[in-house]
Amino acid sequence: MGRAIAGRLIHLIWIMIAVSFLTFLLMYIAPGDAAAKKLNAQGIAVSEEILEQTRASMGLDRPFFVQYGDWALRALRGDLGSSYKDGFPVAEKLLKALGRTAVLTLSSLALALLIAIPFALLSALKRDSAVDNITRLFSFIGNSLPNFLISVLLMYFLSVRLRLLPLTAGESAKSLVMPCLALSIPICGRFIRQFRAELLEELGKPYVSGAILRGVKRRFVLKSVLHNAAIPMLTVVGLSVGTLMGGSVVIETIFRWPGLGKLAMDAITNRDYPVIQGFVLFTSTVYVVINLLIDICYRWIDPRLRKAGGDA
Repeated sequence: MGRAIAGRLIHLIWIMIAVSFLTFLLMYIAPGDAAAKKLNAQGIAVSEEILEQTRASMGLDRPFFVQYGDWALRALRGDLGSSYKDGFPVAEKLLKALGRTAVLTLSSLALALLIAIPFALLSALKRDSAVDNITRLFSFIGNSLPNFLISVLLMYFLSVRLRLLPLTAGESAKSLVMPCLALSIPICGRFIRQFRAELLEELGKPYVSGAILRGVKRRFVLKSVLHNAAIPMLTVVGLSVGTLMGGSVVIETIFRWPGLGKLAMDAITNRDYPVIQGFVLFTSTVYVVINLLIDICYRWIDPRLRKAGGDA
């Protein structure tokens, strides 16, 4: 098991190297002069002399691979550079915004799981019944609606019409409700559909009918079904964390939630390249670490994988 995890970790390191290189390359070939953008963002009058001095101080007069190597080595030490807009360290800005994004993402994921698991189980047990059809209909609608449309509908009904919730983010817990719902509704519809399919597959296997014929209590049979369906369900949940973080870019901008998504959108608007690079590298690292944790959970849940020591 240790060798398998070590091998997986080596693969993930190569993925991170590729992501960092592509991120730096895209910022390198982006139109415009990074030195001029930095000076303009700081309100400094641009002259040719100042421009050349700024390029030299930023290391932009060196070859591409030298620039990338210097940036990568600094990134390994946690130094992602400074923002063009305000001069603050990018790592500090990302860590400050991470807490708010983590609260939003984990709250949305928890809400989606609390709704999806019981409804998917009920739908699978009552296959082709009225309950199953209604559940599938609502899951299809939730999965089809984009985040921004759900956000607009929630803002109109819950804030403008009913005046139950604040329109934009604030310090109160109420300001979390609408962003959390906007993120969790589509992912909840996806969970119900996929969890239902996995549970139906497990319920149709011979060991279930055999256990029922032998008089095994229903709750023990359902416990085995849920355990065996946990691995593919865990894959869906793990991959959804990346989806939630990606979707939070739009949601945080709409509701003015001060997290990583809003920070990234502001950086794109202001062409703040160090912040954009840091955001891509940071979120990629989070996504890679989550995938590694999922692999470890596979082996913890399924003893066959621990014994074989193979990849999940």
